[in-house]
Amino acid sequence: MFLSAVIGFVAGLFAVMIKNLTHLIQSLLEGEFVANYHDAFYFIFPVLGLLIVYLIIKFVLRQKVGHGIPTTLYAISRKKGIMKRFQMYASLITAPITVGFGGSVGLEGPTVATGASLGSNISRIFLMNQASRTLLIGCAAAGAMSSIFKAPIAAIIFAVEVFSLDLTLASLLPLLIASVSAILTSYFFFGSQIILPFTLEDQFTISEVPYYLVLGVVAAAFSVYFSRIYFGTTKLLAKITSPFVRLIFAGLGLGVLIYFIPPLYGEGYNVINNLLQENYLEALGTNLFNAYLENIWVVIILLAGLVIFKIIASALTFSAGGVGGIFAPVMFMGSAMGHCFALVVNNLGIFRNEISVSNFTLVGMAGLMAGVLHAPLTAIFLIAELTHGYELFIPLMITAAISYLITTKFEPHSVYTMELARRGDLLTHDKDQTVLTLMNISRVVEKNFIALEIDMNLGDVIHDGVMKSSRNIFPVIDENQNFMGIILLDDIRSIMFNEKLYDEVKVQEIMQQAPEIIDIEHDRMKEIMRKFQESNAWNLPVVREGKYIGFISKSKLLTAYRQKLIEVTV
Repeated sequence: MFLSAVIGFVAGLFAVMIKNLTHLIQSLLEGEFVANYHDAFYFIFPVLGLLIVYLIIKFVLRQKVGHGIPTTLYAISRKKGIMKRFQMYASLITAPITVGFGGSVGLEGPTVATGASLGSNISRIFLMNQASRTLLIGCAAAGAMSSIFKAPIAAIIFAVEVFSLDLTLASLLPLLIASVSAILTSYFFFGSQIILPFTLEDQFTISEVPYYLVLGVVAAAFSVYFSRIYFGTTKLLAKITSPFVRLIFAGLGLGVLIYFIPPLYGEGYNVINNLLQENYLEALGTNLFNAYLENIWVVIILLAGLVIFKIIASALTFSAGGVGGIFAPVMFMGSAMGHCFALVVNNLGIFRNEISVSNFTLVGMAGLMAGVLHAPLTAIFLIAELTHGYELFIPLMITAAISYLITTKFEPHSVYTMELARRGDLLTHDKDQTVLTLMNISRVVEKNFIALEIDMNLGDVIHDGVMKSSRNIFPVIDENQNFMGIILLDDIRSIMFNEKLYDEVKVQEIMQQAPEIIDIEHDRMKEIMRKFQESNAWNLPVVREGKYIGFISKSKLLTAYRQKLIEVTV
């Protein structure tokens, strides 16, 4: 309990530091020095910021800085929640530079990763087990989100949904303490100032329900678009093997986008606030169409452009080596999407009543969060807390639920977890799946088997294998240690005492293929369990790049499973 309060406090401090550093950089860049040439610098600043980040990572940190929440999730699933110490300050340095210079990403992910690394390393100092370490990482995530948005309940739900924490009294109290500690820290430094100041003026009416239903479908469509474009763009640019060349290529692409679409610069919360106030001149920035903003359809087209190009700008930022998160881009796109939807409905001239543009702007954010992040409860409670009330609770539930349900049919995993799920490294609320993911394969490999060479004869098998081993199975290898097959004691029982056959019978004649082979580099525990089940074998050989390294027995595997289950549930 005490450590959760400390971690919440420090996570709040990290949030304050990252935000203030970012704003300091932005205020310096947008000062009088470049006031008369600011449009041109929209092109230069992002590339310059990405270059600085590249140099810091290459020559100062000398270690790869991951993408916030996905990196944290990977540490939980594959490294027992252990995060390297440099992660406590890496994002603190690189994320403000990335965003401050115009990188089109958010600061929430880096803030969570910084706090999570702190929680991980504090738990190691106090020799805590994996379950407690994971809980402290969740406390750091809750603290970071609570401090940034001043939404303590949504922060707790975020930690539970995204990090798959068990919602029990034992976990809820530390999360609550961390969330409260962080928000008090934020109030101390920022006062009552919040990212999205908003006062709800238009009440929800039952006649708007059909529109919220349609908005949920639209949010689902753009959620799928978000995921496909994000991974498609990053995968395409990953083909450029040189990090520096990729930085130049992606950085210039980002600079061009921001030059022509200035609202893509940075996080974009100022754009969201201007949209909530329906201040289009400030929201859309200086662009080629400023003289036509009195035409509402020009505004609608420009807003649609923000929705379409924001994720491309974010993907280019990440591909160029920028450090940030996707939470802010999701909220940016969601607000522009909801706002655009409301304007279309109100200006088509075929509907009797107008709908609230500001309300649909807020609910649009929730719809896209529910779809992209697969966190519908976080989306609902975050918007509810930002509006200081529950007047929009029903439309939030409708839109978020529909968006989430439709999106999961096309994208079963969130942007945070997609890559982890593909590799079999994803933790979920499924306890059995979690235990299998956390199990360490190398710890259940047994190596006390005598390997036989493929050019041996039966006499060699008896003298060098059977007489020296307590096992009834023998792996067969070639001169390069490549696994070739197995010999079972039952296979030679009928001829093992016939000395006349010792020189005549060769290993190749009596060996057989293994029913299944476990590749330690590629097979995850779930796949290994499937191989045991389908083969009905009690022992299966383990290879690495085709070379024999040992066996895994079903009995030892089940014992390790039970032990890990106890660790996870304690």
